[in-house]
Amino acid sequence: MARRKGIIGWIILILLIAGAVFFYLRFYYVFSDGTKTGELNTFAKTGYVFKTYEGEMILTGYGAKSSTGGSVQSKNFKFSVASDEVARQLTDLTGQRVTVHFKQYFGALPWRGYEKSIVDSVITSEPVRENAYSLEGEIFL
Repeated sequence: MARRKGIIGWIILILLIAGAVFFYLRFYYVFSDGTKTGELNTFAKTGYVFKTYEGEMILTGYGAKSSTGGSVQSKNFKFSVASDEVARQLTDLTGQRVTVHFKQYFGALPWRGYEKSIVDSVITSEPVRENAYSLEGEIFL
């Protein structure tokens, strides 16, 4: 009987340690760490219980979708912000071209934000300017 209690105790301890390791890897292990540059499209404080800062950037680039020619592609980068100071900076930069540093996790925590990517600093910013180009004598903005 005492041996059975000891085995059950060890099984519970192993399950608790495995659960703690899983929780750490899922929510606190940094999977990706880098920078992204794009136009800051939206930024807002949102949430029912946990008010978090959520934003979206438009990342533009050139690519070839078809064999007949290239096309302009854009991707959206959705992110959360945990720091009030970074949130104030991004609120002032909405609509501008910004470069941000982010950390990406495997899972999102409700008090950290809805997204797996967490922006922790703003590196650079500049106003978005429209480029003029011509195509067979016509000027486009």
